[in-house]
Amino acid sequence: MNEETAIIPRLGELGLANFAPYLMNRIMGRYNASLRDEMRSLGLTTSKMRALAVLAVVEGPLIGELAVYTVIEQSTLSRSLDQLEADGLARRETDANDSRATRVYITDAGRAAFESLWPHMAAAQSRMFRGIPEDERRAFVGTLQKMLANIRKHEI
Repeated sequence: MNEETAIIPRLGELGLANFAPYLMNRIMGRYNASLRDEMRSLGLTTSKMRALAVLAVVEGPLIGELAVYTVIEQSTLSRSLDQLEADGLARRETDANDSRATRVYITDAGRAAFESLWPHMAAAQSRMFRGIPEDERRAFVGTLQKMLANIRKHEI
């Protein structure tokens, strides 16, 4: 029997506790919720926090690339970028090689905001991995990277 002819169990038979997408969504929901107070104190939302996190490590991505990295619809991202610009945390610039394209950069104030949030992000990740040995953690992250490659639509 191959994948196409295999009998696929119903979700009720499999159970939510054994359905990886459900578990991943639940984990990310709890992770984001654990950061809400810190984000709110900085005037950030989850979308704005994701954008700043990417901009802190990726220099001047195109808006489309930023949408892929942040996993945010481009229209939602555009509104978040408007707010980040208004708050002086990010800036948009026309691409030097293509006047139709726009690149996004983090400002010094944006980097400072992200750096004040980062310890909370790192602590939330540490809590998720509490009691999990380092070799299991590395294997899990490796599995996530393979899963992303399996479903990837973009090269980034």
